[in-house]
Amino acid sequence: MIDMAPSMALVVLVAVLVGTGVYLLLERSLTRVIIGIALLSNGVNVLVLIAGGRAGGPPIIGESAPEDMSDPLPQAMVLTAIVITLGMTAFLLAMAYRSWQLNGHDEVQDDLEDRRIARRAARDELSERATDDAGTTLAEDAASTRDETATGQAEHAPRGHHPAAMGADDEEAKP
Repeated sequence: MIDMAPSMALVVLVAVLVGTGVYLLLERSLTRVIIGIALLSNGVNVLVLIAGGRAGGPPIIGESAPEDMSDPLPQAMVLTAIVITLGMTAFLLAMAYRSWQLNGHDEVQDDLEDRRIARRAARDELSERATDDAGTTLAEDAASTRDETATGQAEHAPRGHHPAAMGADDEEAKP
């Protein structure tokens, strides 16, 4: 009988990587989220490799006996996961850098629209329609939305001091 039990050290490593990754994902800083995603993906990759069974010979016919070959599928899946994680990490790094450029930090802010909808729901003022439609026209929405790419006086505002776009229901968010 072949021993297929995984090493306890690898199981503990997976638990620590996944636990730490999930904890960091719950933070508000994009830098910590990026590190959390990297740790979580590495933990899952190690888990997939552990689940793939024991190490063996190369899976090439004629190199070794079929019962002594390792399973190439978990290795291919982990390789694919590494590439996907690299792409997601690059995207999140670009987002964190852009946030730092605009605000001087990479902390994820509360969404004003989400808070407005939550306040309206608490006051029982939501209509029977979908909650994501305020009933305004596209032109009215465009006029009330701040354009970060527009040039003009907002271009020369000090870093981190750009006025936020606010809806009519955001009295407490006003300075």
